[in-house]
Amino acid sequence: MTGGSPPGGVRRQLPRWHDLKPMLVGPRPTGTLVERRVARAHSVPDLRALAKRRAPRAVFDYVDGGAESELSMARARAALDRVEFSPYVLRDVAAVRPDTTILGRPASLPLVLGPTGLTRAMHHEGEMAVARAAREAGLPYALSTMGTTSIAGLRAAVPAADLWFQLYMWRDRAASRALLEQAAGSGYSTLVLTVDVPVAGGRLRDQRNGFTMPPTLRARTLLDMGLHPSWWVNMLTTGPLAFATMDSSHGSVADTVGRMFDPAVTFDDLAWVRDTWSGPIVIKGVQRVEDAVRAAEVGVDAIVLSNHGGRQLDRTQAPLDLLPRVRERLQGSMEIYLDGGIRSGADIAAAVGLGADACLIGRAYLYGLMAGGEAGVRRVLALLGEEFVRTMQLLGVRDVPELRSGVVHLPAAAPALPADDGRSGVADNGRPTGAGTVP
Repeated sequence: MTGGSPPGGVRRQLPRWHDLKPMLVGPRPTGTLVERRVARAHSVPDLRALAKRRAPRAVFDYVDGGAESELSMARARAALDRVEFSPYVLRDVAAVRPDTTILGRPASLPLVLGPTGLTRAMHHEGEMAVARAAREAGLPYALSTMGTTSIAGLRAAVPAADLWFQLYMWRDRAASRALLEQAAGSGYSTLVLTVDVPVAGGRLRDQRNGFTMPPTLRARTLLDMGLHPSWWVNMLTTGPLAFATMDSSHGSVADTVGRMFDPAVTFDDLAWVRDTWSGPIVIKGVQRVEDAVRAAEVGVDAIVLSNHGGRQLDRTQAPLDLLPRVRERLQGSMEIYLDGGIRSGADIAAAVGLGADACLIGRAYLYGLMAGGEAGVRRVLALLGEEFVRTMQLLGVRDVPELRSGVVHLPAAAPALPADDGRSGVADNGRPTGAGTVP
Protein backbone atom coordinates (compact mmCIF):
# COMPACT_ATOMS: atom_id res chain seq x y z
CA MET A 1 0.00 0.00 0.00
CA THR A 2 1.46 3.36 -1.04
CA GLY A 3 0.36 6.98 -0.57
CA GLY A 4 -2.71 8.12 1.32
CA SER A 5 -3.10 8.03 5.08
CA PRO A 6 -1.87 5.15 7.22
CA PRO A 7 -4.33 3.06 9.21
CA GLY A 8 -5.87 5.12 11.99
CA GLY A 9 -5.86 8.31 9.98
CA VAL A 10 -2.55 9.77 11.32
CA ARG A 11 -0.47 11.32 8.53
CA ARG A 12 3.31 11.49 9.06
CA GLN A 13 5.66 14.16 7.75
CA LEU A 14 9.22 15.28 8.15
CA PRO A 15 9.66 17.88 10.92
CA ARG A 16 10.13 21.45 9.70
CA TRP A 17 12.71 23.91 11.00
CA HIS A 18 10.20 26.38 12.43
CA ASP A 19 8.72 23.50 14.48
CA LEU A 20 12.12 22.37 15.79
CA LYS A 21 13.68 25.79 16.44
CA PRO A 22 11.87 26.56 19.75
CA MET A 23 12.94 23.18 21.13
CA LEU A 24 16.56 23.50 20.04
CA VAL A 25 17.15 27.12 21.00
CA GLY A 26 14.89 27.66 24.00
CA PRO A 27 14.68 30.86 26.01
CA ARG A 28 17.81 33.01 26.07
CA PRO A 29 19.47 32.87 29.52
CA THR A 30 19.73 36.15 31.39
CA GLY A 31 21.93 37.45 34.19
CA THR A 32 25.56 36.92 35.03
CA LEU A 33 27.31 33.58 34.77
CA VAL A 34 26.95 33.08 38.53
CA GLU A 35 23.26 34.03 38.49
CA ARG A 36 22.62 31.58 35.65
CA ARG A 37 24.49 28.87 37.53
CA VAL A 38 22.51 29.19 40.75
CA ALA A 39 19.25 29.61 38.80
CA ARG A 40 19.66 26.01 37.67
CA ALA A 41 19.30 24.94 41.31
CA HIS A 42 15.68 24.21 42.13
CA SER A 43 16.01 23.47 45.85
CA VAL A 44 18.35 24.07 48.77
CA PRO A 45 19.71 20.50 48.41
CA ASP A 46 20.58 21.37 44.79
CA LEU A 47 22.58 24.36 46.06
CA ARG A 48 24.23 22.16 48.68
CA ALA A 49 25.44 19.86 45.89
CA LEU A 50 26.76 22.85 43.94
CA ALA A 51 28.46 24.23 47.06
CA LYS A 52 30.19 20.91 47.65
CA ARG A 53 31.74 21.11 44.19
CA ARG A 54 32.85 24.73 44.45
CA ALA A 55 34.21 25.06 48.03
CA PRO A 56 37.29 23.40 49.52
CA ARG A 57 36.46 20.26 51.43
CA ALA A 58 37.42 21.68 54.83
CA VAL A 59 35.20 24.73 54.29
CA PHE A 60 32.24 22.68 53.07
CA ASP A 61 32.59 20.24 55.97
CA TYR A 62 32.75 23.11 58.47
CA VAL A 63 29.29 24.18 57.27
CA ASP A 64 27.81 20.77 56.56
CA GLY A 65 29.05 18.86 59.58
CA GLY A 66 27.94 18.44 63.16
CA ALA A 67 29.29 17.21 66.47
CA GLU A 68 30.65 13.71 66.98
CA SER A 69 28.36 11.16 65.26
CA GLU A 70 26.06 13.93 63.97
CA LEU A 71 22.96 12.32 65.51
CA SER A 72 21.58 15.66 66.75
CA MET A 73 21.82 17.09 63.25
CA ALA A 74 20.11 14.04 61.75
CA ARG A 75 17.32 14.06 64.33
CA ALA A 76 16.45 17.70 63.65
CA ARG A 77 16.03 16.89 59.98
CA ALA A 78 14.18 13.61 60.62
CA ALA A 79 11.60 15.39 62.82
CA LEU A 80 10.77 17.78 59.99
CA ASP A 81 10.43 14.81 57.64
CA ARG A 82 7.83 13.26 60.00
CA VAL A 83 5.48 16.23 59.70
CA GLU A 84 2.13 15.53 58.02
CA PHE A 85 -0.13 18.07 56.32
CA SER A 86 -3.95 17.95 56.29
CA PRO A 87 -5.01 20.54 53.69
CA TYR A 88 -8.33 22.32 53.30
CA VAL A 89 -9.83 22.33 49.82
CA LEU A 90 -12.10 24.66 47.89
CA ARG A 91 -10.71 27.79 49.49
CA ASP A 92 -9.81 30.97 47.68
CA VAL A 93 -6.01 30.98 47.76
CA ALA A 94 -5.46 33.09 44.66
CA ALA A 95 -3.69 35.61 46.89
CA VAL A 96 -2.05 34.60 50.18
CA ARG A 97 -0.11 36.64 52.76
CA PRO A 98 3.25 35.05 53.66
CA ASP A 99 4.40 38.16 55.55
CA THR A 100 4.42 38.54 59.32
CA THR A 101 5.99 40.58 62.10
CA ILE A 102 9.05 39.52 64.07
CA LEU A 103 9.49 41.37 67.34
CA GLY A 104 7.11 44.02 66.05
CA ARG A 105 9.00 44.64 62.80
CA PRO A 106 7.67 43.61 59.38
CA ALA A 107 9.19 40.57 57.66
CA SER A 108 8.30 39.16 54.25
CA LEU A 109 8.39 35.60 55.67
CA PRO A 110 8.50 34.10 59.17
CA LEU A 111 12.24 33.73 58.72
CA VAL A 112 15.50 35.11 60.17
CA LEU A 113 18.95 34.61 58.69
CA GLY A 114 20.70 33.36 61.78
CA PRO A 115 24.27 34.06 62.94
CA THR A 116 27.11 32.00 61.49
CA GLY A 117 30.81 32.20 62.17
CA LEU A 118 33.70 32.48 59.68
CA THR A 119 31.30 33.52 56.93
CA ARG A 120 34.02 34.93 54.66
CA ALA A 121 35.52 31.45 54.57
CA MET A 122 32.47 30.39 52.55
CA HIS A 123 32.80 33.28 50.08
CA HIS A 124 35.07 36.30 50.09
CA GLU A 125 32.13 38.75 50.37
CA GLY A 126 30.90 36.93 53.46
CA GLU A 127 28.48 38.72 55.76
CA MET A 128 28.05 41.67 53.39
CA ALA A 129 26.64 39.40 50.68
CA VAL A 130 24.27 37.77 53.17
CA ALA A 131 23.09 41.10 54.58
CA ARG A 132 22.41 42.53 51.12
CA ALA A 133 20.36 39.48 50.16
CA ALA A 134 18.43 39.64 53.46
CA ARG A 135 17.69 43.34 52.99
CA GLU A 136 16.45 42.73 49.45
CA ALA A 137 14.19 39.92 50.71
CA GLY A 138 12.84 41.99 53.61
CA LEU A 139 14.23 39.71 56.33
CA PRO A 140 16.39 40.23 59.46
CA TYR A 141 19.99 39.05 59.55
CA ALA A 142 22.06 38.38 62.69
CA LEU A 143 25.80 39.07 62.67
CA SER A 144 27.79 36.62 64.77
CA THR A 145 30.35 37.44 67.45
CA MET A 146 32.54 35.06 65.42
CA GLY A 147 31.83 36.91 62.19
CA THR A 148 34.49 38.03 59.74
CA THR A 149 33.03 41.50 59.10
CA SER A 150 33.04 44.25 61.71
CA ILE A 151 29.87 45.51 63.38
CA ALA A 152 30.25 49.04 62.02
CA GLY A 153 31.54 47.87 58.64
CA LEU A 154 28.48 45.74 57.97
CA ARG A 155 26.12 48.56 58.91
CA ALA A 156 27.98 50.99 56.66
CA ALA A 157 27.84 48.53 53.75
CA VAL A 158 24.13 47.73 54.15
CA PRO A 159 22.59 50.75 55.89
CA ALA A 160 18.94 49.80 55.35
CA ALA A 161 19.15 46.19 56.57
CA ASP A 162 17.37 44.96 59.72
CA LEU A 163 20.51 43.81 61.51
CA TRP A 164 20.63 41.80 64.73
CA PHE A 165 23.80 41.13 66.74
CA GLN A 166 24.61 37.76 68.26
CA LEU A 167 26.71 37.62 71.43
CA TYR A 168 28.62 34.84 73.13
CA MET A 169 29.41 35.84 76.69
CA TRP A 170 33.15 36.29 77.06
CA ARG A 171 35.22 35.91 80.19
CA ASP A 172 36.08 39.58 79.68
CA ARG A 173 32.81 41.37 80.52
CA ALA A 174 34.24 44.76 79.57
CA ALA A 175 34.94 43.46 76.07
CA SER A 176 31.42 42.03 75.86
CA ARG A 177 29.98 45.38 76.92
CA ALA A 178 32.06 47.14 74.25
CA LEU A 179 30.59 44.88 71.57
CA LEU A 180 27.05 45.62 72.71
CA GLU A 181 27.75 49.34 72.71
CA GLN A 182 29.15 49.10 69.17
CA ALA A 183 26.08 47.21 67.98
CA ALA A 184 23.67 49.65 69.62
CA GLY A 185 25.60 52.60 68.23
CA SER A 186 25.46 51.09 64.74
CA GLY A 187 21.69 50.70 64.84
CA TYR A 188 21.40 46.94 65.33
CA SER A 189 17.83 46.33 66.43
CA THR A 190 18.00 43.08 68.41
CA LEU A 191 20.45 41.11 70.54
CA VAL A 192 20.72 37.34 70.20
CA LEU A 193 22.43 35.76 73.21
CA THR A 194 23.59 32.23 72.39
CA VAL A 195 23.63 30.07 75.53
CA ASP A 196 24.44 26.53 74.38
CA VAL A 197 28.23 26.90 73.99
CA PRO A 198 29.80 26.73 77.46
CA VAL A 199 32.58 24.76 75.75
CA ALA A 200 33.18 23.84 72.11
CA GLY A 201 31.49 20.76 70.69
CA GLY A 202 33.47 17.86 69.25
CA ARG A 203 33.35 18.56 65.51
CA LEU A 204 35.18 15.57 64.14
CA ARG A 205 35.08 16.65 60.50
CA ASP A 206 36.97 19.84 61.38
CA GLN A 207 39.51 17.88 63.40
CA ARG A 208 40.10 15.39 60.60
CA ASN A 209 40.43 18.18 58.04
CA GLY A 210 42.78 20.19 60.26
CA PHE A 211 40.48 23.21 59.87
CA THR A 212 42.03 26.28 61.47
CA MET A 213 41.65 30.04 61.40
CA PRO A 214 43.34 31.27 59.24
CA PRO A 215 43.70 28.17 57.01
CA THR A 216 46.89 26.18 57.44
CA LEU A 217 48.89 25.72 54.24
CA ARG A 218 49.90 22.07 54.09
CA ALA A 219 50.49 19.63 51.23
CA ARG A 220 46.82 18.66 51.31
CA THR A 221 45.84 22.35 51.28
CA LEU A 222 48.03 23.07 48.27
CA LEU A 223 46.44 20.17 46.40
CA ASP A 224 43.03 21.60 47.21
CA MET A 225 44.11 24.92 45.68
CA GLY A 226 44.40 23.17 42.34
CA LEU A 227 40.88 21.78 42.70
CA HIS A 228 39.27 25.07 43.82
CA PRO A 229 41.44 27.83 42.35
CA SER A 230 38.80 30.58 42.31
CA TRP A 231 38.10 30.19 46.04
CA TRP A 232 41.79 30.44 46.88
CA VAL A 233 42.38 33.41 44.56
CA ASN A 234 39.49 35.29 46.15
CA MET A 235 40.57 34.41 49.68
CA LEU A 236 44.21 35.40 49.15
CA THR A 237 43.47 38.68 47.34
CA THR A 238 40.69 40.20 49.51
CA GLY A 239 42.35 40.73 52.85
CA PRO A 240 43.16 38.32 55.68
CA LEU A 241 40.49 35.89 56.76
CA ALA A 242 40.10 36.67 60.46
CA PHE A 243 37.56 37.16 63.21
CA ALA A 244 36.43 40.78 63.22
CA THR A 245 35.63 41.10 66.94
CA MET A 246 38.07 38.79 68.71
CA ASP A 247 41.65 37.61 68.88
CA SER A 248 42.55 35.97 65.58
CA SER A 249 45.67 34.15 66.69
CA HIS A 250 46.18 30.94 64.75
CA GLY A 251 44.26 27.89 65.93
CA SER A 252 41.06 25.89 65.70
CA VAL A 253 37.61 27.26 66.46
CA ALA A 254 37.56 25.06 69.57
CA ASP A 255 40.79 26.71 70.76
CA THR A 256 39.21 30.16 70.39
CA VAL A 257 36.06 29.11 72.24
CA GLY A 258 38.05 27.64 75.12
CA ARG A 259 40.22 30.72 75.42
CA MET A 260 37.53 33.42 75.27
CA PHE A 261 34.06 32.06 76.13
CA ASP A 262 32.80 32.01 79.72
CA PRO A 263 31.52 28.56 80.80
CA ALA A 264 30.27 29.97 84.13
CA VAL A 265 27.38 32.02 82.65
CA THR A 266 24.00 31.49 84.38
CA PHE A 267 20.50 32.94 84.22
CA ASP A 268 21.66 35.52 86.77
CA ASP A 269 23.90 37.06 84.10
CA LEU A 270 20.84 37.99 82.04
CA ALA A 271 20.29 40.92 84.40
CA TRP A 272 23.68 42.26 83.31
CA VAL A 273 22.71 41.81 79.66
CA ARG A 274 19.42 43.65 80.17
CA ASP A 275 21.18 46.53 81.93
CA THR A 276 23.64 46.77 79.03
CA TRP A 277 21.24 46.34 76.06
CA SER A 278 18.04 48.36 75.79
CA GLY A 279 16.49 46.66 72.77
CA PRO A 280 14.82 43.25 72.33
CA ILE A 281 16.76 40.23 73.61
CA VAL A 282 16.51 36.75 72.10
CA ILE A 283 17.92 33.70 73.90
CA LYS A 284 19.20 31.11 71.41
CA GLY A 285 19.90 27.50 72.34
CA VAL A 286 16.97 26.56 74.62
CA GLN A 287 16.45 22.79 74.73
CA ARG A 288 14.20 22.20 77.77
CA VAL A 289 10.69 23.37 78.66
CA GLU A 290 11.77 24.59 82.12
CA ASP A 291 14.55 26.70 80.61
CA ALA A 292 12.02 28.27 78.25
CA VAL A 293 9.83 29.11 81.25
CA ARG A 294 12.81 30.56 83.13
CA ALA A 295 13.68 32.74 80.12
CA ALA A 296 10.13 34.09 80.10
CA GLU A 297 10.33 34.81 83.82
CA VAL A 298 13.49 36.89 83.49
CA GLY A 299 11.86 38.98 80.79
CA VAL A 300 13.58 38.23 77.51
CA ASP A 301 11.55 38.92 74.38
CA ALA A 302 11.96 35.65 72.47
CA ILE A 303 13.69 32.29 72.57
CA VAL A 304 15.14 30.09 69.87
CA LEU A 305 14.60 26.37 70.32
CA SER A 306 17.88 25.11 68.93
CA ASN A 307 20.49 22.41 69.37
CA HIS A 308 22.98 24.64 67.53
CA GLY A 309 22.37 22.80 64.29
CA GLY A 310 23.71 19.63 65.91
CA ARG A 311 27.15 21.25 66.18
CA GLN A 312 27.54 21.19 69.98
CA LEU A 313 26.08 18.32 72.03
CA ASP A 314 25.34 15.12 70.13
CA ARG A 315 22.27 12.93 70.90
CA THR A 316 19.98 15.87 71.72
CA GLN A 317 16.28 15.83 70.90
CA ALA A 318 15.03 17.55 67.78
CA PRO A 319 13.94 21.15 68.44
CA LEU A 320 10.71 20.48 66.53
CA ASP A 321 9.75 17.75 68.99
CA LEU A 322 10.11 20.28 71.83
CA LEU A 323 8.19 23.06 70.09
CA PRO A 324 4.53 22.09 70.80
CA ARG A 325 5.25 21.55 74.52
CA VAL A 326 7.00 24.90 74.86
CA ARG A 327 4.22 26.67 72.99
CA GLU A 328 1.59 25.16 75.28
CA ARG A 329 3.54 26.05 78.41
CA LEU A 330 4.37 29.64 77.51
CA GLN A 331 0.84 30.52 76.36
CA GLY A 332 1.97 33.34 74.10
CA SER A 333 4.08 35.13 76.72
CA MET A 334 6.99 35.52 74.28
CA GLU A 335 7.86 34.78 70.68
CA ILE A 336 9.26 31.33 69.91
CA TYR A 337 11.61 30.63 67.02
CA LEU A 338 12.83 27.29 65.69
CA ASP A 339 16.34 26.60 64.43
CA GLY A 340 17.75 23.43 62.93
CA GLY A 341 17.23 21.48 59.72
CA ILE A 342 15.16 24.04 57.78
CA ARG A 343 15.72 23.34 54.09
CA SER A 344 12.45 24.36 52.37
CA GLY A 345 9.44 26.61 52.55
CA ALA A 346 7.40 23.57 53.53
CA ASP A 347 9.68 23.16 56.57
CA ILE A 348 8.95 26.76 57.57
CA ALA A 349 5.21 26.13 57.20
CA ALA A 350 5.53 22.98 59.31
CA ALA A 351 7.34 24.80 62.12
CA VAL A 352 4.91 27.72 62.14
CA GLY A 353 1.96 25.33 62.12
CA LEU A 354 3.35 23.59 65.20
CA GLY A 355 3.84 26.81 67.14
CA ALA A 356 6.89 28.73 65.94
CA ASP A 357 6.59 32.44 65.27
CA ALA A 358 9.55 32.25 62.87
CA CYS A 359 12.45 30.03 61.87
CA LEU A 360 16.18 30.64 61.75
CA ILE A 361 18.39 29.32 58.97
CA GLY A 362 22.17 28.99 58.82
CA ARG A 363 23.39 26.11 56.69
CA ALA A 364 20.72 26.76 54.07
CA TYR A 365 21.94 30.22 53.13
CA LEU A 366 25.60 29.23 53.55
CA TYR A 367 25.11 26.57 50.86
CA GLY A 368 23.89 29.35 48.59
CA LEU A 369 26.81 31.58 49.59
CA MET A 370 29.34 28.86 48.75
CA ALA A 371 27.56 28.07 45.50
CA GLY A 372 27.34 31.62 44.19
CA GLY A 373 27.99 34.41 46.67
CA GLU A 374 25.22 36.97 47.04
CA ALA A 375 23.38 35.53 44.04
CA GLY A 376 23.37 32.14 45.75
CA VAL A 377 21.92 33.56 48.97
CA ARG A 378 19.26 35.41 46.97
CA ARG A 379 18.43 32.14 45.22
CA VAL A 380 18.00 30.36 48.56
CA LEU A 381 15.65 33.05 49.87
CA ALA A 382 13.67 33.13 46.61
CA LEU A 383 13.23 29.35 46.71
CA LEU A 384 12.14 29.37 50.35
CA GLY A 385 9.63 32.14 49.64
CA GLU A 386 8.20 30.39 46.59
CA GLU A 387 7.94 27.08 48.44
CA PHE A 388 6.33 28.70 51.47
CA VAL A 389 3.67 30.44 49.37
CA ARG A 390 2.98 27.29 47.36
CA THR A 391 2.65 25.24 50.55
CA MET A 392 0.20 27.77 51.99
CA GLN A 393 -1.90 27.64 48.83
CA LEU A 394 -1.92 23.85 48.72
CA LEU A 395 -2.87 23.75 52.41
CA GLY A 396 -5.78 26.12 51.76
CA VAL A 397 -4.56 28.82 54.16
CA ARG A 398 -4.42 32.51 53.31
CA ASP A 399 -2.12 33.98 55.94
CA VAL A 400 0.51 32.89 58.45
CA PRO A 401 -1.80 32.59 61.50
CA GLU A 402 -4.04 30.15 59.58
CA LEU A 403 -1.16 27.67 59.50
CA ARG A 404 -2.13 26.90 63.12
CA SER A 405 -5.68 25.93 62.16
CA GLY A 406 -5.01 22.19 62.34
CA VAL A 407 -3.33 21.65 58.97
CA VAL A 408 0.02 20.58 60.45
CA HIS A 409 0.60 17.46 62.57
CA LEU A 410 3.68 15.83 64.09
CA PRO A 411 3.20 12.09 64.60
CA ALA A 412 5.15 10.43 67.38
CA ALA A 413 8.61 9.14 66.52
CA ALA A 414 8.88 5.49 65.59
CA PRO A 415 9.53 3.23 68.62
CA ALA A 416 12.97 1.78 69.17
CA LEU A 417 13.69 -1.46 67.38
CA PRO A 418 13.22 -4.65 69.47
CA ALA A 419 16.29 -6.51 70.63
CA ASP A 420 16.79 -10.23 71.30
CA ASP A 421 18.08 -11.61 74.58
CA GLY A 422 21.43 -9.95 73.98
CA ARG A 423 23.45 -13.13 73.45
CA SER A 424 23.91 -12.69 69.71
CA GLY A 425 24.29 -8.90 69.75
CA VAL A 426 21.85 -8.67 66.84
CA ALA A 427 18.13 -7.92 66.90
CA ASP A 428 15.57 -9.97 64.99
CA ASN A 429 15.68 -7.42 62.17
CA GLY A 430 19.41 -7.79 61.74
CA ARG A 431 20.49 -4.52 63.41
CA PRO A 432 22.89 -4.45 66.37
CA THR A 433 21.18 -4.49 69.76
CA GLY A 434 21.46 -1.39 71.86
CA ALA A 435 21.72 0.81 68.80
CA GLY A 436 18.08 1.89 68.84
CA THR A 437 16.96 4.21 66.07
CA VAL A 438 17.66 7.72 64.97
CA PRO A 439 14.21 9.33 64.98
